[in-house]
Amino acid sequence: MSSQASRRRVLITGASSGIGECFADVFASEGFDLVLVARRTERLEALAERCHHAYGVDALALPCDLSAPEAPDYLFQQTEQRGLVIDALVNNAGYGVPGNFRSRPWSEHAAFLQVLLTSLVHLTHRYEAGMTERGYGRILNVASLAGLVPPSARHTLYAPAKAFVVRFSEALALEHVGDGVQVTALCPGYTYSEFHDRLGNREQVARLPAPMWMSAQQVARSGFDAVMRGDVVHVPGRLNQLLAGLVHALPEGASRRIMRRSWKLVRSDG
Repeated sequence: MSSQASRRRVLITGASSGIGECFADVFASEGFDLVLVARRTERLEALAERCHHAYGVDALALPCDLSAPEAPDYLFQQTEQRGLVIDALVNNAGYGVPGNFRSRPWSEHAAFLQVLLTSLVHLTHRYEAGMTERGYGRILNVASLAGLVPPSARHTLYAPAKAFVVRFSEALALEHVGDGVQVTALCPGYTYSEFHDRLGNREQVARLPAPMWMSAQQVARSGFDAVMRGDVVHVPGRLNQLLAGLVHALPEGASRRIMRRSWKLVRSDG
């Protein structure tokens, strides 16, 4: 690792499992100290201890529920009080809400939007200013391939939320051209993690061909490399890149028909 990146610190949300946990390993292996954020305290503390012993980095667990509106301010205050400079921010926390839009109470949708949109933007706003002043920053927003292609039925807010993350990242990146702060939207496709277990559709998505899947480790490494290169939007995996390119090359109506047919292969009610 270059001397420029030595003793830098990254804050990672959704760090207790899946892609977030793998981000902790990747950044720590590159010499970054860690601030790990998630709701599950025991998992988070175990990860912090493991990364400290495995990579010799400082690792702080900060349990926090990002569905609470005050969470971003709390995290910022905690790092400020400890004198921790955040050089990189990985907005990874996220999940899906199963079922039709009308079938879930508004409280579930509101919490979803708070985690995937409001807290992501709020945290970025909190830490971006310091990065700009210091002339160094890496902001990695985990979006999804779903944000680049026409939405599917159900999980109604997921694709629109991820599309926002992509556009927000693109707009913010334009504000930081040449100032040392790099912003990337990472858009993975199907990834082996707990995401589909929590969503309750593991059995359905398991029908998809193996080449459509990537490991969480592959996605995290690809995301790290992308933000360090300064890629504004990065789709990991050649098959995912091909799919994203194909969808954008086709007429909108054809793209929508493809997505509807693809959804029929994995939906539980046929």
